[in-house]
Amino acid sequence: MTGSRIFIALVACSVVGCAAPPEPADMILTNGRIYTLDWDDPDLEGVPAPNAPFSDSWQPDAEAIAVSGGMVVAAGTSDEIERWRDDSTEVVDLQGATAIPGLVESHSHAAGLGRNLRRLDLRGVIGEEDAVELIVAKAAETPPGEWILGWGFDEGEWATHGYPDNDLLSRQVPDHPVVLSGLHGFATWANQRALDEAGIDADTPTPSGGTVSRDSAGNPTGIFLNRASGMLGAAIPDAGAAQLEEDLRLGLEELARSGYVRVHEAGVGSSLLAAMESLDARGALPTRVFAMLSARDEPLSRRFIESGPVAEAAGSRLAVQSVKAYYDAALGSRGARMIEDYSDMPGHRGTSGNDYGFDQALVAELMAAGFQVGIHAIGDAGNRETLDFIAGVYEEAEGTEARRHRIEHAQVIHPDDLTRLAELGITASMQPPHAVEDKTWAEERVGPDRIRGAYAWRSLRRAGTSVIFSSDLAGSDHSIFYGLHAAVTRRDKQAEPMAGWYP
Repeated sequence: MTGSRIFIALVACSVVGCAAPPEPADMILTNGRIYTLDWDDPDLEGVPAPNAPFSDSWQPDAEAIAVSGGMVVAAGTSDEIERWRDDSTEVVDLQGATAIPGLVESHSHAAGLGRNLRRLDLRGVIGEEDAVELIVAKAAETPPGEWILGWGFDEGEWATHGYPDNDLLSRQVPDHPVVLSGLHGFATWANQRALDEAGIDADTPTPSGGTVSRDSAGNPTGIFLNRASGMLGAAIPDAGAAQLEEDLRLGLEELARSGYVRVHEAGVGSSLLAAMESLDARGALPTRVFAMLSARDEPLSRRFIESGPVAEAAGSRLAVQSVKAYYDAALGSRGARMIEDYSDMPGHRGTSGNDYGFDQALVAELMAAGFQVGIHAIGDAGNRETLDFIAGVYEEAEGTEARRHRIEHAQVIHPDDLTRLAELGITASMQPPHAVEDKTWAEERVGPDRIRGAYAWRSLRRAGTSVIFSSDLAGSDHSIFYGLHAAVTRRDKQAEPMAGWYP
């Protein structure tokens, strides 16, 4: 086990010298490199706190822990924890493995992670021909007429190089409807058979906040961006409630294996909430789940406006106390709302607010009903308008400012707005992998000046903003070690660039 990692789910008392043991521990983990995380935050420049176990490098602050009743009751040296032991105590020798407290994934799509295990993986594929080659191989083992679903192409990279049409894809795979989703869900590529099955043609209107690529005659050519990316969803056969439960369970199990003990699932609609409730009723949720309701599901939102937030009850692992809403789209697909034109697309500034389906009245009602909101905002205009919206709700609905509301991503922020999150008590919910994965095209979108307000968690911390990190899985790797690596070094998995991207 040397060099491996262990995640300890719950920490109640991580300082040796709590009370003397009232009775022997149920379990002792010993001979490990244990980091209790029981120290203060770093300063605003990232320097570890004086009470942190850091001197030129990090060192563990314990080597053994005692566990009783499912809770960690003490941490210290192996000799100190030995006093919690008797003949009934189970002892596990960690053999030098690193152990840390269990983690909270604060922005995830766990059901999507499970679903993607069943889909064609296009991560890292950039060229149209390479992608079609993979789809042809999948078609060869799939009965004609069955849908081929895939995911994972990088919307930003594809947009930079130019999205393909579906001519080659339709010719090479004519007998299967094919629908392929981008890495973050803001682009869809489909062949002609899928468009026919969905009834999408020249007469099909483009939804507000979306883009449908069309030829000179107005016929869709297979690329759907931003709010249009979900247009084919209704035609794809429903996998059913049982499959959705299984997708969710598989995704949460993978997160549990990776050290997560609580998961904030973002954008939960009626079907997914039903799957969560079913698993929870059977005691089958692999982790605790903090459901962020989808504000796009108005009937579900209305139901919870009437009932109010639902805390985690005894014997349950499910809480419904938050709402996810979209204010604008993504930077890669040029849907994020910008104050000035995109640097690589003059005359275009993205879309937001009502034009992107953000129901201001409904979200304000949810806030007034006691829900925390996490609002997706990417562009500098999108973030500014989101701040204006939240400030307006504070003025109209007394007490709403106490809910620890969040901006999800807070990706590009104008310098004039950097202090506003702290002033409004809003948490910046950010994803370090996005910075190091977007670096190949992000500066092309916004130019050398605006990029300095992008992925700027240090600047936000300096301004007094509370910052939380997450992965936004399944679009990025959810490993805590990759996330911290990206956050601290601002380098990708290949450790590039050497000096860090805007370190």
